[in-house]
Amino acid sequence: MPDLLAPFEQEFVRLAAAELVLVGLAGAVVGCWVVLYGLSYAAESLSHALLPGLVAAGLLGVPALAGGAVGALIAAVAIAAMAGVRRLDRDVATAVVVTTALGSGALLALAPATPRGLTAALFGDVLAVSPRDLAATAVIVAVLAVVLAVLHRRLLADGFDEAASGATRVALLVCIAAAVLVGTRALGSLLVVAILVAPAATARLVTRRVPAMLATAMLVAVGAGVAGIEISYHADTAAGATIALCLVGAYLVAAALGRGGAVRAGAA
Repeated sequence: MPDLLAPFEQEFVRLAAAELVLVGLAGAVVGCWVVLYGLSYAAESLSHALLPGLVAAGLLGVPALAGGAVGALIAAVAIAAMAGVRRLDRDVATAVVVTTALGSGALLALAPATPRGLTAALFGDVLAVSPRDLAATAVIVAVLAVVLAVLHRRLLADGFDEAASGATRVALLVCIAAAVLVGTRALGSLLVVAILVAPAATARLVTRRVPAMLATAMLVAVGAGVAGIEISYHADTAAGATIALCLVGAYLVAAALGRGGAVRAGAA
């Protein structure tokens, strides 16, 4: 037990753990709708679409959170708009947006004035979270929780209908963008999709109704976050990558057990 608690004797680890709890809760709840709506590819694309905003923020000397927010919001609206084009497949529309964003981000990253430290934006650095960062995450997660609570019935009604309201999908994409934004600091834009998809996918394997799926996903996300910190501390590995592996590991265990059943369409 002393060995297990040893990492949390340090303040920066406690801050990291608190950040991961918030990110895990937000990512798990949003992730359930991502999985149920079949938007996993869109979520991954939004995480990559943060790149131009993050690089632009470094060039302009503004907070990375602000740059990432602008980039994610633009990408979310663009994906929704492109998906509305007739005779254009949704995945094709998403691919158009993400490749444009990645290309723009790469061009900005090659600029001579681009500051160093882009690696943290790509892979995250949860152990560098400050009290101010934690407060900002808490505010975003609180707003996201209120929005999802308001949208809950509409999401249930539209989630399993191919002709679902376009406004509902736009709202969900904005929520995904917000979850991606808060998770980027911990896992980076390349790994943040793990906390959106893996807990929800795990929960869908072992539950049959949406409320149970939401609760299970949150437990998996928070548990994997804490376990990742423990393992990375004792094994001296990168925290973000270790957490991502724990999330994927939870899914593989659930898949191997093969218990329960997937959430059924319309199950409330």
